[in-house]
Amino acid sequence: MANLRSKLFTYLDPEAWPEGGISPLNKAVLAFIGLSIVAAILESEPTLKQEFPQGFYALNAVFAVLFLAEYLARLWAMGEDPRYAGVLGRIRFACTFTSLIDLAVVLGLWVDIIFGIHGVYGVVLRLVRVLRVFSLARNSDWAAAIFLLGRAIRDRRRELCLSLGLAMIILLVSATLLFVVEGPTQPEAFGSIPRAMWWAMATLTTVGYGDVYPVTVIGRLMAGISAITSIAIVAMPTGIMAAAFSDTFQQMRGGPR
Repeated sequence: MANLRSKLFTYLDPEAWPEGGISPLNKAVLAFIGLSIVAAILESEPTLKQEFPQGFYALNAVFAVLFLAEYLARLWAMGEDPRYAGVLGRIRFACTFTSLIDLAVVLGLWVDIIFGIHGVYGVVLRLVRVLRVFSLARNSDWAAAIFLLGRAIRDRRRELCLSLGLAMIILLVSATLLFVVEGPTQPEAFGSIPRAMWWAMATLTTVGYGDVYPVTVIGRLMAGISAITSIAIVAMPTGIMAAAFSDTFQQMRGGPR
């Protein structure tokens, strides 16, 4: 049993895999995670759910058995890691972020299969299944990418906060100006600053739903200025993050910053 656990640990823990990349077993697990996410997405479509109810039920049953087996096998095999040896170590591993996600997905699948939960609670269970995508973080490449993103945000947190503060100021000023100019003409859309903020957010984020728009000449002029300003608002954090990623890559490769 000790040899089996050691071999299973080598195949399940990305850090223990001696060869490059990830083990074939972890590749299979990632493939099943991807399939389960696709199934959860397709199952949210009512026409497909009504057309193939037994098919989705059987598929969910297969995923439930496989994910439960994988969760228990990983929990058992992680005893080979000194950090998670013994009962307390297994509990510590079970409380890690990815393990909690795995447990929530397994429980959600079994609850859905046994009780057939529908309505709001059924939607929540399916959402939890989609969150299994976070288990991809076990893959060393994905973990490195997440670490890189976190480090880039941390290194540029002041610049990002400044750009966010500037965006909030421009949002407030735009909403206030449109409230003053368009409020008397369109009280439903611009009758208060909070109401005008919906238009300001849609404009400054370059979404532009078109459900609310100014009709006066001055209002349209101000809206045009706000729209042009929004380009800079979107470009600023994008440039900051691009520079942060570049600097982080250089540091990781040992090159000059």
